[in-house]
Amino acid sequence: MQAGFAFSRLADRLTSLAEITADDLDLLADMPSSIAHFGAHQAVLRHGDEATRCCLLLQGYLSWQNPESPDGQITSICVPGDIADPHTLYRPRIDGNLVALGPAIVALVPHRFFHELAARSPVMSRALLLMLLTDHAIQRNWTINLGSRDALTRVAHLLCEITVRLQTVGLARDFRLSSPFTQSDLAAACSISPVHANRTIQELRRCNLLQWRGKTIAITDWRGLVRLAGFNPAYLSIRSGEDARPPLPRPAAADVAVA
Repeated sequence: MQAGFAFSRLADRLTSLAEITADDLDLLADMPSSIAHFGAHQAVLRHGDEATRCCLLLQGYLSWQNPESPDGQITSICVPGDIADPHTLYRPRIDGNLVALGPAIVALVPHRFFHELAARSPVMSRALLLMLLTDHAIQRNWTINLGSRDALTRVAHLLCEITVRLQTVGLARDFRLSSPFTQSDLAAACSISPVHANRTIQELRRCNLLQWRGKTIAITDWRGLVRLAGFNPAYLSIRSGEDARPPLPRPAAADVAVA
């Protein structure tokens, strides 16, 4: 059973949003799921689909894309620990395309489990609702990013957001992360041309804010990047400090890492 790995990332994500007890987390141990592997730019969900399961991202990155955009405009990015489509718990029809940005591993969890989880635990119900509301807040901030920031600030802000979201689930602690996108993907997320995206990355390098080598991004001046972006993570609704660390659950199914 591979639910242990799914449980770990999801536990981190939910605990970052709400004060969750070990008893609440124990309810995740029985989470049914099937594991699906996707290649780069492979569709996970398509516009018009009717979802009966939620997509819990385990490894890699997913993106929501505008199906009517000729250049595959990216409207949001999902990181490990995210439920990519929590809205389908209430409205199962898919509006947009959910696409893997690179190789990705997804746990497909029946809607029924999350409905039962919310019924059994008011705290988990609140955490799931906060996850959905945070998705909406991220979407609003992306609108601001595209509408009122120049290309350099857009890219800096996006990198700050992705880094903080990864750190919430125990990744990118040293400000090194596997790149969520190619430069073409970055262009599609920031509504700039691939050439402009390349120039923007070069400018961030010249400012000694980051290094981007192959599929790895290393942020070398986090405070400088935050200042440039004007980044304030409050919209991510992340609880701070020790309170945001998930409590240790009682032993259940053994964790099995997915390579």
